[in-house]
Amino acid sequence: MNSATIVQKLWNYCNVLRDDGMSYGDYVEQLTYLLFLKMADERSRPRYSQPSLIPEPYAWPALLKRDRDDLFDHYRHTLEKLGAGKGTLALIFNKAQNKFQDPAKLRRLVVDLIDAENWSAMGANVKGDAYEGLLEKNAQDTKSGAGQYFTPRALIAAMVDCIAPRPGEAICDPTCGTGGFLFFAHN
Repeated sequence: MNSATIVQKLWNYCNVLRDDGMSYGDYVEQLTYLLFLKMADERSRPRYSQPSLIPEPYAWPALLKRDRDDLFDHYRHTLEKLGAGKGTLALIFNKAQNKFQDPAKLRRLVVDLIDAENWSAMGANVKGDAYEGLLEKNAQDTKSGAGQYFTPRALIAAMVDCIAPRPGEAICDPTCGTGGFLFFAHN
């Protein structure tokens, strides 16, 4: 699947959740938690066969086999348990909360959107493009007022062309949202 298709799928679902009262920031946060759980599961399977960081009762398969209020409650408990532990997982899930209002929409996101893809097999560029695409779509949404947080690629390319950084020179991107300036400067 290409970046544009993934961005469109993510954005379409974002609109559904936004109409249900979830903010764009909440959507990205919840999507990040769920993608982390899904990718941890993918990396524990053959091809990677890495030990899972997620305790089995809170791993991706435990979410998949639940539905309705059971899924809703289990997701909330998963976030609480992972945030209450120690180490990297606790840092990632610290104070994480379930922001979904409708268990059916959580189920749809888990099954139809996230589980339907092999996120670990996608290149870093595809995932980066998907994230940047969500930021761009949010910035274009006049209701959100988020345009101040996103610099279009064409503008980044023009600025880097004007500055013309060379190997060995230092560059600075103090806001570094998606790393677009660093990426274009490197290229």
